[in-house]
Amino acid sequence: MNNPFTLSFGKKPLQYISRISQTNQILDSFEAEIPSNQIFMITGVRGSGKTVLMTSIAKKLREEEHWIVMELNPSRDLLQSLAAKIYGIPEMHAEFLKARLDFSAFGLGVSIEGAAPVTDIEHAVEVMLEQIRRAGKRLLVTIDEVVCSDFIKIFVSSFQIFLRQDYPIYLLMTGLYENIYDLQNNRSLTFLYRAPKLILEPLNYTAVRKNYMDVFELDLGTAERMTALTKGYPFAFQVLGYLYWENRDQKSIDDILPEYDQYLEEYVYEKIWSELSDLDKKIVTELAENGGCKVKELRDRLEMRSELFSVYRERLKRKGVIDTAEYGKIALALPRFDEFVKMQQFL
Repeated sequence: MNNPFTLSFGKKPLQYISRISQTNQILDSFEAEIPSNQIFMITGVRGSGKTVLMTSIAKKLREEEHWIVMELNPSRDLLQSLAAKIYGIPEMHAEFLKARLDFSAFGLGVSIEGAAPVTDIEHAVEVMLEQIRRAGKRLLVTIDEVVCSDFIKIFVSSFQIFLRQDYPIYLLMTGLYENIYDLQNNRSLTFLYRAPKLILEPLNYTAVRKNYMDVFELDLGTAERMTALTKGYPFAFQVLGYLYWENRDQKSIDDILPEYDQYLEEYVYEKIWSELSDLDKKIVTELAENGGCKVKELRDRLEMRSELFSVYRERLKRKGVIDTAEYGKIALALPRFDEFVKMQQFL
């Protein structure tokens, strides 16, 4: 049997801990007769399973006859790409021809004699959405790893217009916290403040432990230790499972820890560290060297004012670097990130 765990990002692995609550929240909203929300943004630290969750939801809706699902590349002209993909659906193409809709100005199909060509791309998408509505279908657009680019800003602005016109279009986006934050703070996209954000938390510990026990036929104590080593971080769950599978007959958990640390460092932690400010790094280093502690103790050691510290604490929390779940206390959220941070002092 092949290794059921994976080191690849984005692709749904064979061993997958589902996020039942978040999945149901989005599906229930999108599938409602009168949806409360037609847009969701999924955010979290690298390796937290944003893309996998989005892909899982898209797959479920693709299985429904009344849904059309389109994945768009955020680095391309999104309206143009959406129009081309909708036009490429045989069923919808037939409807466009029947309605004598001419999209030849965008290189879609051929000109139709006697029909006025559609020459504005936003209007073209509107016309297509009207045909989708008449066909009794809904359209889900997914965009992975959004950034505050011109293509994204134009598309989101158009999406807002589509919503006002009550078209059956839905949007699911993923992105790092800072990129979602930049997008929301754009002056022309303030409606995104009202769009629900799902910040992905650690996986359910009981589910992780049960998975390891079932896959490896482990005793409770060993499964508990492996679960603790992941801290519920999805990528760590995959890496540790992958390495244990590959070495289960030759090496102990302690033996594979150096390789485990190396994967976490090279795939995720180096990038996270490079994106922290100097003061972010100072706070994280203090936590790594002294472990979790009370907020006031950490603030006093850093000699930071309460107002300033609160800003950095909130930012590090949103980035998924620290854990503030226990009232008045603070700790590093990522598994063995403290070991990585300590090593940075010698580089």
